[in-house]
Amino acid sequence: MKTVIYPGTFDPVTNGHIDVIKRAMDLFDKVVVTVARNPVKSPMFTVDERLIMLKDCLGKFKNVFVDSFEGLVVDHAKEVGAIGIIRGLRAISDFEYEFQMALMNRN
Repeated sequence: MKTVIYPGTFDPVTNGHIDVIKRAMDLFDKVVVTVARNPVKSPMFTVDERLIMLKDCLGKFKNVFVDSFEGLVVDHAKEVGAIGIIRGLRAISDFEYEFQMALMNRN
């Protein structure tokens, strides 16, 4: 089974997030949407509220699961048996940051 994770703050979940998730569903057997617990950020919604919102939006999809994590994304990916990490890009400028993160996660 090919499992991937889609990490993020999802504060709040948007139509863009849902679009990325739908696209990932077509490519992989299991998509784990995972909310980052980041004590440095001041989110608008609590982690529990964001989990509820995601479950409400994604409950109809059989191969999508909602989770949360604290720490490194790559460690969480290993915990759930993911073969990859899904990321969305809003602008070209996001690519440089995401590329650097991908190289670090690969190491």
